Amino acid sequence: MEKRYQVFVSSTYADLREERQRVIQALMEMDCIPSGMELFPAADEEQWHFIKRVIDDCDYLLIIGGRYGSTTSDGISYTEKEYDYAIQRGMKVVALLHSNPDEIPLGKSEGDPELS
Repeated sequence: MEKRYQVFVSSTYADLREERQRVIQALMEMDCIPSGMELFPAADEEQWHFIKRVIDDCDYLLIIGGRYGSTTSDGISYTEKEYDYAIQRGMKVVALLHSNPDEIPLGKSEGDPELS
């Protein structure tokens, strides 16, 4: 039996819905098992422990757009928290970055200049 890779897709959500869907589709076409925040409806400490266990069992793919994203009570975005955890675990990270961030549409960009 051939091994199938599980890939955790991390990004902000509302602004990158279409991009996430394309990445997830590409992963499935490559016979990978995509995983991501869509599977975790609540954002509390118990869910965070579960998300960490899922990340532990996956390869890690990060999509960066123009928003920082919703934040935890510590003021850190969930995407950054996932990324920091993956780095802390010594995981290799594949990051997809916009080739020209200045061309990201205003509706998909951060409104708070401190978070840009």
